[in-house]
Amino acid sequence: MSVRVRFAPSPTGPLHIGGVRTALYNYLFAKKNGGDFILRIEDTDQSRYVAGAEQYIIDSLAWLGLSFDESPAGGPHAPYRQSERKDIYSKYAQTLIDTGKAYYAFDSAEELDAMRKELEAAKVDNPSYNSVTRMKMKNSITLGKEETQRRIANGDPHVVRLMVPLKEEIRFKDMIRDWVVVHSSTIDDKVLLKADGMPTYHLANIVDDHEMGITHVIRGEEWLPSAPLHILLYKAFGWQHPEFAHLPLLLKPEGNGKLSKRDGLLGDFPVFPVEWKDDSGEVSRGFKQDGYLPEAVLNFLALLGWNPGTEQEIFSLEELINAFSIDRINKSGARFDIQKAQWFNQHYIKTMDDATLVAEVNKGLDNEHLASQLVKLMKERVTFIKEIKTEVPYLFEAPSAYDETVAAKKWDDLAKKAMPIIIELLAGVDDFSTENIHKAIWEGLPEQEIKPGKVMQALRLATTGAGNGPDLMLMLEILGKEEVTARIKKALEVLGA
Repeated sequence: MSVRVRFAPSPTGPLHIGGVRTALYNYLFAKKNGGDFILRIEDTDQSRYVAGAEQYIIDSLAWLGLSFDESPAGGPHAPYRQSERKDIYSKYAQTLIDTGKAYYAFDSAEELDAMRKELEAAKVDNPSYNSVTRMKMKNSITLGKEETQRRIANGDPHVVRLMVPLKEEIRFKDMIRDWVVVHSSTIDDKVLLKADGMPTYHLANIVDDHEMGITHVIRGEEWLPSAPLHILLYKAFGWQHPEFAHLPLLLKPEGNGKLSKRDGLLGDFPVFPVEWKDDSGEVSRGFKQDGYLPEAVLNFLALLGWNPGTEQEIFSLEELINAFSIDRINKSGARFDIQKAQWFNQHYIKTMDDATLVAEVNKGLDNEHLASQLVKLMKERVTFIKEIKTEVPYLFEAPSAYDETVAAKKWDDLAKKAMPIIIELLAGVDDFSTENIHKAIWEGLPEQEIKPGKVMQALRLATTGAGNGPDLMLMLEILGKEEVTARIKKALEVLGA
């Protein structure tokens, strides 16, 4: 049987970066094994549905280059939105009722609450609707066939519950966590079909995975407690359950607890792939808008919880596919280290084709020559492409102030003597290029008994206002002779000649 996996998010808001990692691992596993990667939208809980969230999910994964073989856009098992599959679930729920594996329950919210309070008062460890308490409630087991049919015909509100066996050991082997063993007495008779006819997550999930031929369910560990129930459902239908792999959590940067949106706010980093704006106008930052490259995000996420078993850290998507294996996923949670994400982004900028990078920098600049010079100057120094411009504001506007600490140390008598000489030396440079500027200064200053190295920080201060930065000679070339001369003269006026 060929491998078929699915990523099945709920459209209740922006896609958390942990969900992106789940999608990535599903994608890598499918492609490594020559299988199919499917997108299914689990929108049965209409009360939590958020308009635009489905398209956001699709756009986010498209930005990262994760393409689907089947999705709401099309495929042989359509529809791929659970809200459009309501009749399918009703049919399967009826099958369970007909075979005695499920039953109708007519209990009101008040009756359910009273039952729980009674159990809590009796200090029952697991106060729930189960194989024991069901016999005291209003359902098709206690009411009988005729009364049940009468109530249904009368339109009485009801749900369909799974009949969980009283004494049964549920065992399955998780691909990451090995054997999981749970006793059925710890599982309540879960609602499968709600009063409005919509399925719960549990029924819809199992039916869809079966109908779509899903062979491996790779999902977050938060779903591990639901897995025994899902095994029971597969057994109730007489179906073979897929292989399960429950992924470790993405942890807070300090390693304590699950990564949340609040952690991003406190740590000043995004936790969503793409920017999201809710109905109130609140904007949640995205990795894309913050300046991360998609390949850097994929590389970073792949290594959060999985390791290749080698020292290799930099992977293309194709290399990730070839190297990926479920058995190298860790059981423990992975600490979210935004500095590592930045390191990956910096690496991918350094290795980016210059022409591509120049084209990016030239957006909004409309000066390809300047963009090319900026790339040459800053490519090795930045974490984000936008910094190629933002980190050197003095190349676009003359400094209005000077670093006081540097001025106090470096704007000395030697600097004051050297600056007018440098003006004269630069005036004689016809081709104002990095090489010619350097040659003029390094040959001319020694003739005046000035060592160039002693006054270079002062020259940087005069032309940029700062005490450090990228290659000074290249910056002077970018600024041009006239601008450099004007800035040195202004520094002599402001700082003293």
